[in-house]
Amino acid sequence: MEQMSGSQELARRFNESEAVWQRYEYIRARRLLRDVDFVLSEEVRDALDWLEAEYLCRQTRAVGKKAATT
Repeated sequence: MEQMSGSQELARRFNESEAVWQRYEYIRARRLLRDVDFVLSEEVRDALDWLEAEYLCRQTRAVGKKAATT
């Protein structure tokens, strides 16, 4: 049973990473099509595009306790 959940987790991580990569390529292509001359270097623009893609595609998992009701 442990191996099954581990395989599912690996598949989920792969799919999430693939979604981030595809979104990054889309954002970068969109930026290049606009052909706007920025002051920032290409490396900085690529890093910002990657951060935007991760922000849009990565799931945030939170673990917490249910608040006690009075």
